[in-house]
Amino acid sequence: MKWNSIVVKLGSSILLLVLAILLPLGFIMNQIFSGFYFSKVQEQIDHLSDRYAGSINSLDEQHLKMFELLATMIDQEIVIVDDLGIVVANSGVPSLPKGEKINSDKINLLANDSATQYKYYDEINNKRYLSIGKPIYSDQVFIGGIFVLASIEDMYKSVDIIEKSVILAGIGAIFLALGFTFILSRKLSNPLLEMEKATRKIAKGDLNARVSIRTKDEIGSLAIAINDLAVELHRYRSNRREFFANISHELRTPITYLEGYANALENNLYQSEEEKKQYLQIIQQEAGRMSKLVNDLFELSKMEEGKVELLFEDVDLVEVVENALLKTQMKAKEKGLQLDFYRLPDFPIIYADGLRMEQIIINLIENAIRYTKQGLIKVKLSSDSTTVRLTIEDTGMGIPKEDVPFLFERFYRVEKSRSREFGGTGLGLAIVKHLVELQGGTISVKSKVGKGTCFELTFPIDKGDAQ
Repeated sequence: MKWNSIVVKLGSSILLLVLAILLPLGFIMNQIFSGFYFSKVQEQIDHLSDRYAGSINSLDEQHLKMFELLATMIDQEIVIVDDLGIVVANSGVPSLPKGEKINSDKINLLANDSATQYKYYDEINNKRYLSIGKPIYSDQVFIGGIFVLASIEDMYKSVDIIEKSVILAGIGAIFLALGFTFILSRKLSNPLLEMEKATRKIAKGDLNARVSIRTKDEIGSLAIAINDLAVELHRYRSNRREFFANISHELRTPITYLEGYANALENNLYQSEEEKKQYLQIIQQEAGRMSKLVNDLFELSKMEEGKVELLFEDVDLVEVVENALLKTQMKAKEKGLQLDFYRLPDFPIIYADGLRMEQIIINLIENAIRYTKQGLIKVKLSSDSTTVRLTIEDTGMGIPKEDVPFLFERFYRVEKSRSREFGGTGLGLAIVKHLVELQGGTISVKSKVGKGTCFELTFPIDKGDAQ
């Protein structure tokens, strides 16, 4: 067993908790019981010593014998001393025989009309007493003192029993805690060990590894998160592999055209100037296509690294949309599509990056043109007190429901088998989403296969929300 394992850590914590509870509890019980017993004995012998001291007015032999006899009846011991501290009467304390002189400090206290209280240990019969002494006066003259001694052996025996009981209870609690810790730690550590094995497999590339979900608590949530991570990594790796295959294909095709037509031009393999011009046009188109692909990759990379700087200013979104429609109108006419623009009068000015906003709208309109064979594309602007709303709706082929959640992910493309026909690299919508969010906006999509797709964008009017 590892010393830094959960079993050891949890067991140590529980043991420390048990000890932290039992030790103070045992101490408090000891103090309460001994204090209660001690106060009762103290109260009793204090009362008796007062009565006895008040009833003695001389230290003659008769009085002393009477008090020695009285002590045998009350199960307590009495010791009487004269004004010099010499014992003149003793009911049964062997270590204080008659004629013995007691401590001078005690007799001085009595002579000064002060009571004394102390614990006394009789070494001869191995007994512990609580003793209270009071002064004796005759005609207001100090003639000696009386000490009433009560045995406190029973109290110590009871305290010893309590201490042993607490110790036994503590040992039992420790063993119980150990058993509980072992069961609980196993229950906690086994799923964690399984998760560790699964994550190590995932780290080594086995993205089909999964963790079994046994509970609905935090550990179950962690297991779900690990499984979700494996699914996301699997999809990411698949998309990345597909993306690199697509990029390789997208680059290989224009490079092949460039090499072929450049070679034809270099070796004068054309029949006329018109054919030469056509070759040059193809080279220009393919070079532009490669340039766009590289620019998209570079721009998306900068966005993901947070290195894109936006120039925020007051922007007339109506003007931006009109410019975007003007730039995309030719592509729409080539496919026989109609572009319609709907807007409210007195549309508010927003705080955004005008060039980036135009890039977003052009990208979405071109995307709609690419996937629409016939019909129209509607662009609509609306607003309320806090936000503006831009919708771009087409009557194209639509997007399958299962593809919609992943539409804005990098490398993801709908209609993968026909991607060459429609063009694109799967980066355009990812770039759009980044640009929208950088300007404090949101983007969502609704689509039905065969009916069309509608992109909805919202942006805040307030400057503080857009930065």
